[in-house]
Amino acid sequence: MDLQRKPKWMRVKMADVHKEKALKKMLNRLSLNTVCQEANCPNRIECYGKKTATFMILGKHCTRNCQFCNVTHHEAEKVDQDEPKRIAEAVKEMGLLHVVITSVTRDDLEDGGASHFALVIEEVRKMDRKITIEVLIPDFLGSSEALKIVVDAKPDIINHNVETVPRLYKGVRPQGVYERSLNLLKHVKLMDKSIFTKSGIMVGLGEKKEEVHQVMDDLRNINCDFLTVGQYLPPSKEHYPMERYVTPEEFDEYKKEGEEKGFSFIASAPLVRSSYKAVDMINAAEGSQ
Repeated sequence: MDLQRKPKWMRVKMADVHKEKALKKMLNRLSLNTVCQEANCPNRIECYGKKTATFMILGKHCTRNCQFCNVTHHEAEKVDQDEPKRIAEAVKEMGLLHVVITSVTRDDLEDGGASHFALVIEEVRKMDRKITIEVLIPDFLGSSEALKIVVDAKPDIINHNVETVPRLYKGVRPQGVYERSLNLLKHVKLMDKSIFTKSGIMVGLGEKKEEVHQVMDDLRNINCDFLTVGQYLPPSKEHYPMERYVTPEEFDEYKKEGEEKGFSFIASAPLVRSSYKAVDMINAAEGSQ
């Protein structure tokens, strides 16, 4: 398959230009970043329609340099103490029902930014307790103390992506540790079993199906509730190379496999990204309880 030419299943609908401009204007006014805009997410219009959006906190510069990610690797910025209140204001203006909070990795901070996550959760809860909150967190260098700060803030979902299979970590995620990521998700459940846990993996980097199945087993062994599986697309020629486009039929197979292994909800499709169908996941899990 020609990797220079996207197959038809990777093509997305054009965004509503007027809505996009209005949203960008509001985000600029409040000095906020959304992953939806920064990453040009193909699902952002669908998510906005479901009153869902993903905000990125703690600046735009990451202290790590993962080879799959387009976030800039520069000196970290000063923590903006007013950011949590501005996010709550944006959530209100957008009329969101579900909000996802993620961040760059901040290994320079003592708690990895955990207390800032907690403040955002607190401000959104003060504004409207009915809004469901998902946090997509870094690994906090394995600190259980930092993780507990986030857990004690009681978001509805704690997400941490394993990103790829263990064999490919050295090239794709050199500063990450597969076992550390699994341990983080495991400890969320040990600290508070009422919080849903979630992870995500990219495919098309050269992994084998059996390796993806093993990742699923590893996640289910620590009672991970939700999983996303999506196509890896390198942001540039300098990033980790994509080996192939995974077909929709293979994504369907992964979805079926994940359901059989016991995930409460699995979103598996070429354009799936980490926050895709977040509300559906909660509804599915709560309906099965």
